[in-house]
Amino acid sequence: MSGPALVAPLADRFLDHLRAKLSAPALRYAAPPSPITGGHDTKIFSFRLDGASDAWAGPLVLRVLPREHDPRRALREAAAQNAVAGLGYPAPRVLDASADLAPLGGAYLVMERAAGQPMLEERLIGVAGALVEIQWRLHELDAEPFLRAMDGVGGRGPAMFDALLAQLASRVAGHPHDGLRPGMDWLLAQRPPEPTRPAICHGDLHPLNVLMSERTVTGVLDWPNAVVGDPTYDVASTKVILAFVPTAIVPLPALVRGVVHLARLMLVGRYMAGMGRRRPMAPRALAYYEAVACMRQLVRVWAARLAASERQAPLDPLDASSFGERLATHFARITGVRPVLPPWPM
Repeated sequence: MSGPALVAPLADRFLDHLRAKLSAPALRYAAPPSPITGGHDTKIFSFRLDGASDAWAGPLVLRVLPREHDPRRALREAAAQNAVAGLGYPAPRVLDASADLAPLGGAYLVMERAAGQPMLEERLIGVAGALVEIQWRLHELDAEPFLRAMDGVGGRGPAMFDALLAQLASRVAGHPHDGLRPGMDWLLAQRPPEPTRPAICHGDLHPLNVLMSERTVTGVLDWPNAVVGDPTYDVASTKVILAFVPTAIVPLPALVRGVVHLARLMLVGRYMAGMGRRRPMAPRALAYYEAVACMRQLVRVWAARLAASERQAPLDPLDASSFGERLATHFARITGVRPVLPPWPM
């Protein structure tokens, strides 16, 4: 499914912006911005330029953040992505990132377009093994160059796991609906010891964020959630995504839903077995970080439902589904504390 097109006036304004930035007054589109699939909360476009030099001459991707998001997110995402690319990891290099809302109405990133297609379009066999391998490679990288890169865009503090936990606590405390507070209090009280070797954690690694070509990973996408912390957190985040992102938002016959559910269970089992062979994980720590991964999604669902109710606007299919309630049930199994979400429809 493609997203909304970049309307002509915005496309023209962005081209003028690039002409000034690149000091290339004759710059024009070889292929104007065209929407491509992907991005839960961002608009993504492919485009090409004519008259550009070096890296700007190839296929490019434009990511535009919603206006309501902190525009500095684009700068942090670019720094994270370029840091891991500089360490030899397969992430597309960001050529430009801007917190200026004027050109497109939201902060943006322009990056090289990686070859390949989403993992599940490239292969259905061996997905778990490919995820294990690419995540293991990330965790083995030296985190210090990543943190130095973050020093240049607001400091390394916000890129640490502690900051993620503090941000979740702040968001929970800052809203009138208090159904998540007991769960957040549990997370703050039960924090496991710091890891001996913190790792770069993607935070949102799943098959739709991995591109492959001829059975080789060519690009790992979508880096705004990257932090440095216990690699067990990253494993738990992927496990929760694989296990709980619902197929319910896609209408499927009951028999097909059953087959998909079994395939999902097998994928999760193989992925966790593979990661366990690479890095032993303490069961208590794994359970804790699964609860954190659930809370991260619960906070997002909770905020989206409240905002949609205030605006009397349609809700994203994921947030309007049983996804949040299923996560709340899993969180309760781990912690003994049951989160409560605003109901939908309200």
